[in-house]
Amino acid sequence: MRYIAPFLMLVIAVPGMAQPATVDVPAARASQTGTWEGRLEYLDYGANKWFGIPVRTQIEDQGDGVTIIRKSDFDDGPTVGNVRITSVELYDPAAATLTTGTFRKGRTVEVYSYKVRMEGEATDATHWTMVQEGEGKDDNRPALLRLTTTRDGDSIETVKQIDFQDDDKAEWVTRNRTRLTLAR
Repeated sequence: MRYIAPFLMLVIAVPGMAQPATVDVPAARASQTGTWEGRLEYLDYGANKWFGIPVRTQIEDQGDGVTIIRKSDFDDGPTVGNVRITSVELYDPAAATLTTGTFRKGRTVEVYSYKVRMEGEATDATHWTMVQEGEGKDDNRPALLRLTTTRDGDSIETVKQIDFQDDDKAEWVTRNRTRLTLAR
């Protein structure tokens, strides 16, 4: 009888200890900090095949829980050469929005604001899916934008989909994706 009480306490305590930590938007964003390497890929609709170029991305958490700086480098061919895209992202937890300013040499600064949410059940800080949706432009056309980022351990994939607003169709079209692996 004296062994039953400690056993029951252990059985009661174990399920509470086994609960995974909640991964919210700030935790998921912070977990991206580091250097990533992979490919920026575009879908060729005629061939229905992905074509891509190597990309290296550095993500820096600014320590305030809401600001991240993202720097991506890729070679855009012999005419353009190396391209650096720098994005500054600011998360507003009260509004559940992410505002991103994107800077690229020779281009006008782009600013987008997205509603952001976690999708599905996150296992931990390195296994989750986050969705950003907002209004913007794609191919100089008004569009709804959707970015779905999935982190699976040391790999991360962001898929950009658009729904053009100047046509009669209500359909999401995949535009590009970035597939990265955490560099060691």
